[in-house]
Amino acid sequence: MRIQYSEVRVFCLLLIMGLTAGLALAQYEVKSLDLDEKPFPWPEGKICAISLTFDDARLSQIDSGIPLLDRYDIKATFYISPDDLKKRLDGWKKAVANGHEIGNHTMNHPCTGNYAFARHKALEDYSLKKMAKELDDANTLITSLLDVQPKSFAYPCGQTFVGRGTETGSYVPLVAKWFLTGRKWLNEDSNDPWFCDMAQLLAMEADNKSFEQLLDLIQKVKEEGRWLILAGHEMGESGFQTTYLKTLEQFCEYANNPENGIWIDTVGNVAAYILVRRKLGKE
Repeated sequence: MRIQYSEVRVFCLLLIMGLTAGLALAQYEVKSLDLDEKPFPWPEGKICAISLTFDDARLSQIDSGIPLLDRYDIKATFYISPDDLKKRLDGWKKAVANGHEIGNHTMNHPCTGNYAFARHKALEDYSLKKMAKELDDANTLITSLLDVQPKSFAYPCGQTFVGRGTETGSYVPLVAKWFLTGRKWLNEDSNDPWFCDMAQLLAMEADNKSFEQLLDLIQKVKEEGRWLILAGHEMGESGFQTTYLKTLEQFCEYANNPENGIWIDTVGNVAAYILVRRKLGKE
């Protein structure tokens, strides 16, 4: 049978695509320990860290989620949006008193104008000066209402830029200057404690997932000795962008079992610990 030239060309193309895909997948499978780094020294008895984070001061966080966390004595980080903060102010004061961390999430939650809800506050139309005012105003409001100075920040929509085209700029340096941490969203992996940039922490979605789905992420983090940051929004039984209370309760029970070796704490506390251990590791 005679093989046509076009068939050979197609075969070669498919072979190249297959090899390229294999190499790409192999890159994602490289672990931090492949770099000859020693295992990170988490607190005694712990093999990894996990931080629960929730955005926007959704009303369900105060009404349903935080009471559940308090029953298990688990502390989370909450990135506040002013309007809903004011609607449950007494609840947020109690959350602070109970040891939960309050973070900055800007005053107006600007995102790309490609999202209809953000067209009037599009990052493409922002400047670094305007973003600096967003951060400063939110810090001032949180401090005045809750008597805490935020040291953690979450990028609205996980987006870290202002402007457009050749005028696009990153506001990561601004966050790095003002805060201990900056958390992104919808990322593909956890954080390597030896390497991660505290101003650009990776976060994986907790919303609309079963405990079994979260457990897959947790097992990987335990194997690699990393820091997993989970990001959610609503806290309830069902609905869009909702961390299910059933999932959260199962997670709390699992995390509180010392045999599982998990250090569960706020973003600020874990970050501060990592920075100290990094410094000691270099001395």
